Amino acid sequence: MHRDEDAGQPLFLTTREVAEMLRIKERKVYDLVAAGEIPFRRMTGKLLFPRADILAWIGEAPAAPTAERPAVLTGSHDPLLDWAVRESGAGLATLWNGSLDGLERFAAAEAALAGLHVPEEDSWNIATVAARGLRDCVLIGWAKRTRGLLVSAQERDRIGAIQDLKGKRVALRQPGAGAAVLFDQLLRQADLKRDHIHAVDSIARTETDAAAAIAAGEADAALGLEAMARQFHLGFLPLLEERFDLLIDRRAYFTEAVQKLMGFSRSEALHAKAELLGGYNLACLGRVQWLSP
Repeated sequence: MHRDEDAGQPLFLTTREVAEMLRIKERKVYDLVAAGEIPFRRMTGKLLFPRADILAWIGEAPAAPTAERPAVLTGSHDPLLDWAVRESGAGLATLWNGSLDGLERFAAAEAALAGLHVPEEDSWNIATVAARGLRDCVLIGWAKRTRGLLVSAQERDRIGAIQDLKGKRVALRQPGAGAAVLFDQLLRQADLKRDHIHAVDSIARTETDAAAAIAAGEADAALGLEAMARQFHLGFLPLLEERFDLLIDRRAYFTEAVQKLMGFSRSEALHAKAELLGGYNLACLGRVQWLSP
């Protein structure tokens, strides 16, 4: 084995050595290789792992190890992700509190993962996360989702654009939710203000809540997902395609809970569910969007 004479450490690690370093089974290392999620080299038919690349990948630093994060998924609600957490048996607790609040909780080490869909000038999430100066985490793509206006059956023929929300009852998301940030942007572009609409009393804290408020007759419209319009048999006016990402702590990534979820995300069952829900594009699923220092 080649060694770095200065450090006295091997330049390349074997599969067994990587498994011991990450405290996982060797079979999991092979799975990571197959998914292209870990740096490796194939030499004379044998798998070898550059030690420096592996250390950079897991974000090893000389500082004292941080406390283990709780097995909590926070941030924005996504119906497909919500379903996947249950079906995978990952055992993750969920706290759907909106993208920006989720980012705050993640930064405070109160969660292992955070779901985000924060609109930016020419992208989603990346600049927002990078601006926080976070370390030892990775932003991984989950899905692109078709977002637009959910509309009640009674208003289906009367609401054909954001401007048509004037005077209508609208279910709003909580402050800090990605959908709330986006809705304010859309109102400004349509030259509307919040007092031009009638915000219903109850706040919709999930995508399901927003659609349910319309189905129950409490609201005429809401900014929501195509998947929810289908589920609740609502009218739908598509406006844009947004990207939903998962911000994951690097060390938490290798825990059993997160590995179960990420493994299930590659299953045929998840892709079939996305097709059934509608409005999902999984081309970015598992793609690294941003990597912290």
